[in-house]
Formats: sequence, structure tokens, C-alpha cells
Amino acid sequence: MDASHSFTAVQMSRAGAARVGIGGPVGSGKTALIERLIPAFAKRGISLAIVTNDLVTAEDANRIRRSGLIDPARVAAVEAGACPHTVIREDPTLNIAAADELEAKFPDVELILIESGGDNLASTFSLDLVDWWIFVIDVAGGDDIPRKNGPGVLKSDLLIINKIDLAPYVGVDLARMEHEATAARWGRAPILTNCRKEDGIEPIVDRIFSEVLLR
Repeated sequence: MDASHSFTAVQMSRAGAARVGIGGPVGSGKTALIERLIPAFAKRGISLAIVTNDLVTAEDANRIRRSGLIDPARVAAVEAGACPHTVIREDPTLNIAAADELEAKFPDVELILIESGGDNLASTFSLDLVDWWIFVIDVAGGDDIPRKNGPGVLKSDLLIINKIDLAPYVGVDLARMEHEATAARWGRAPILTNCRKEDGIEPIVDRIFSEVLLR
């Protein structure tokens, strides 16, 4: 099946829309990534909805709603009220309910992106909530992040190293960071991105198609 086609005719192992989690530290570029993924999936005919998580605000949801990239009604906000990973791992009930509500409201939705609030390298997603998940780090956080072996880096289905354009300005050896991330993930290479300029977005969309939507 051509990846440019909608996956609605493909039988999925789980009922309803596919759900992909996006986690990572504060400021790593999770919301910027979503803003690039929305038009990329739209070009491929995928009907999308978004769930964002913040501590006690709807800041990220409102940013996406104001972007003009997606119907604002397709963006739901969850206020964690505690450590962000609590509502994506220990008790994902609020996020499950938000995703279920979006599916009920928009029966055509094929993919729901669930963005965690910014957290540390221990952030992981419950598989009761998502089918597949991404962890985003950035070069400004330091090229030692892959060597710290946090669960987000090690266990995510896809690791993204963002803000690669900043590497020369923050003293990061990008080639070494990529190599160490690949080694830490037992040969599973990260995707390098500059979300501001859309660099690296299409390979991410390709991975979600091949490993989630067309599975």
C-alpha cells in the first residue's frame, strides 16, 4: 500500500485511532514537532487530533489552537496537576478519556498525538495509553544526554535529537551525540531534526506510517 494513502482500509490490531505519545524534557521542542507533523500528515490525507498535557494550564493546547494548522476543536488539553509523567504512565486515565472524547466527537480521526508535559529523562508512556511513542531531546540540553541512559532515551520507539542547528553554538559534537545515542539504543538510530526549519520531519512521518499506521 502506498504510504501516501490513508490507512483507514488497513486492519489495525487495536480498535479506533492509532495513538502516538510524544515526551521529552522541557524546551526540547515537542510542541514545535507537533506543529510540523500536523501539515505533514494532512498532506498524506491523515485525519488528526491532538492531546496536550501541562501542569496547571492549557498553554501548549492554546498555542496549537492558535496556530491555524488544525481545527481548534480537535485539540484537547489535560492539566496533570502533578509530575507530568504521572498522567502518561502511572494513571493515564485523564489522557485516555481525552483521546476517547476526541474519537467520539470526530469519528474520522485516524491518528491522535499525545504530548506529555515537559519532564526529565525518566518519562515513559503507558502502553494502555499509546501504541507507540517518541522521546525528544535537544542539543542544547548537552551531548551527554545519551550517556545518561534515561528510560526515555532507551525505551522509546523513536528518539529524536532536535535543534541540531544549535550544535556549533553550544559546543556539541553532533556526530558523537548521534553515535552514542545509537549505541545506547542497541543500534536503533535517532532521527536528527531542526523543527524550526522542518528538517527531519518527513523521516518521522515515514516511521509512524510504517510502524504504526500500516502495521
